[in-house]
Amino acid sequence: MEDRAIKIAILDDYFDTIRTLECFGKLAGHDVTIWNDHVQDVETLAERLSDTEALVLIRERTQIRAPLLARLPNLRLISQRSVYPHIDIDACTRLGVIVSSSQHADTPSYAAAELTWGLVIAALRQIPQQMFALRAGTWQIGVGSTLRGKTLGVFGYGRIGAVVAGYGRAFGMHVVVWARAESLARARADGYAAASSKAAFFAAGDVISLHMRLVEATRGIVTAADLACMKPAALLVNTSRAELIEADALVNALRAGRPGMAAVDVFENEPLRNPEHALLGLDNVVCTPHIGYVSRDEYEIQFSQIFDQIAAYAASAPINVVNPEALRATR
Repeated sequence: MEDRAIKIAILDDYFDTIRTLECFGKLAGHDVTIWNDHVQDVETLAERLSDTEALVLIRERTQIRAPLLARLPNLRLISQRSVYPHIDIDACTRLGVIVSSSQHADTPSYAAAELTWGLVIAALRQIPQQMFALRAGTWQIGVGSTLRGKTLGVFGYGRIGAVVAGYGRAFGMHVVVWARAESLARARADGYAAASSKAAFFAAGDVISLHMRLVEATRGIVTAADLACMKPAALLVNTSRAELIEADALVNALRAGRPGMAAVDVFENEPLRNPEHALLGLDNVVCTPHIGYVSRDEYEIQFSQIFDQIAAYAASAPINVVNPEALRATR
């Protein structure tokens, strides 16, 4: 069957980057509309997407729930990459909307791992603070810490955690892993130490970095008690999901002095536009606006797969379908 042209909408392309990617050529012949702002209002989205057949999402930037889906009678496909807590899969299935999402389990995210290390060095060497002080006319404001010989704790040993562990080894750190049994076995096979317990893991780390997907089993998996085990000079890094940490636990722990520092790229409510957010007001925290995956190279990889999913749908042979029951439903 010959591929057919379909109407495609792409949301939340903040810097109008997608049309500049090489892989964007895969959508040639289709009717593509790109939105560069962020909108969550159902009424506005329903109007914008009223005749959309295929919707492209950039990770979890926009929530796609039943009230919106019910207002999109022409929608047949949502194409994205990675996990999908922001999508009401049951509603999609009921309405006959196919959700295609490559899980890329065997594809390391070097962009996220590199950003993790950027945050580690920025926090331990006080780079943002030193930079702002210099701009204000102050020459040096403190003494930082080096990495060699210190202990790196990697919580979660998947496609990103494994890369971060390798970077830790390259920096001359002692790497300790805490994860589910299957992941711990892989870490041991790669030559890393496994912590004897969760409490021992948090107590040993000079730097602890979180690398888990957010599912119900991992929501709040890092508790206030875990953070209280950390060293006063330790750094907690979170480039995964804010909800992995128990609500309010990180801010309270930082104020109590264990750990002494944090570096975060993720927040409970994104995009974060509140300059009064508690983490932003702490001098011992380095924050970035969820840019772990935001690199041109990573975008090429991600959107090449997302556009392949659209091409497969247009050819009546959808791939990476997470709700196969939708294939039998009609709207």
